[in-house]
Amino acid sequence: MLGILLGCVAVALLMATLIARIELTWWWIRSFEFPRLQIAFLALITCLLAAFFVSQGTWRWVAIIASGIALLIQCCYIIPWTPLWPVQVKRAKSNDDDKTITLLIANVLTPNRQAQPLIDMIKQHQPDIVLTLESDQWWQDQLDPALAEQWPNSVKIPLDNLYGMHLYSHLALTDTTVKWLIQDDIPSIHTYITLANGDTIRFYAVHPRPPAPSESEKSLWRDAELLLIGKKIHQNPEPSLVAGDLNDVAWSRTTRLFCRISGMLDPRRGRGMFSTFHAKYPVLRWPLDHIFVTEHFTLVDMHRLDYFGSDHFPILATFCYRPSRKNEHETPEADAEERSEASETIQEGKTEQQET
Repeated sequence: MLGILLGCVAVALLMATLIARIELTWWWIRSFEFPRLQIAFLALITCLLAAFFVSQGTWRWVAIIASGIALLIQCCYIIPWTPLWPVQVKRAKSNDDDKTITLLIANVLTPNRQAQPLIDMIKQHQPDIVLTLESDQWWQDQLDPALAEQWPNSVKIPLDNLYGMHLYSHLALTDTTVKWLIQDDIPSIHTYITLANGDTIRFYAVHPRPPAPSESEKSLWRDAELLLIGKKIHQNPEPSLVAGDLNDVAWSRTTRLFCRISGMLDPRRGRGMFSTFHAKYPVLRWPLDHIFVTEHFTLVDMHRLDYFGSDHFPILATFCYRPSRKNEHETPEADAEERSEASETIQEGKTEQQET
């Protein structure tokens, strides 16, 4: 009986693993990209139980082989986001304050009304840039008086549709625009940030709509927004940062394609997953909040901050602007077929209407 049970579980895990490889944008297919770590863990347990506690027979081998294949495939996806993999963004050799930029990214969860713990974290860590997501007018009313003195430069988009966005900066912002790239209710912030030494870098703040039953029947519009930003960065190869809740995991097909299209680097590769969602359920946790950098930056420090009432943990990262070290990085690059695919996705995202 145990053999049959484990065999069925193993087959289900393998099916979930293979479904995630289907190149369709329906939300229920893309959702299988998220729990790769959880599926890998279940596959490992299933394989071990079958190997040690099930007697010889067909179901024993079904369980071992199916779970083993699922585990192998999942590990191929998640291992780059562990210390077993070489780092993608090199470690900073020195911490020159005039060339560093520290960012604190926090999806606050609109109904969450625990603003003070987040404000305390901001004042404790003193980031140069604070980006809040899902922030509405209530959150703006709490953050404005607390941050106005030290973070006087700001961009405020208070919305009650879960896609509000606020940017507070200690550093000067120039040529700032709010753009609605793919959908007219999903904003993104595009600006230049002037570092203490006078150098200027490009910054993009994004929060595309997730593929989910209550949000969007497809990942098309999320994918199109990310790839459109990636294409802009490729066409204007200047020092850039992209940050926000991408509603996508680091190892997904779309996020990896975004990195190849844009040539951007993921500072988590070779260091850890820094899973930020779901803050309340450790078993269901994956990396949704991201910061990507071009090859002009090295990493000083990066870590996940404490729970403050949201369903996301904040993430804090410090980068050093070192264009002289850009040749040390292996910059991802898309081929002609991938660039064509990205252009088609962007065009579809702009023309196809969302039903959900």
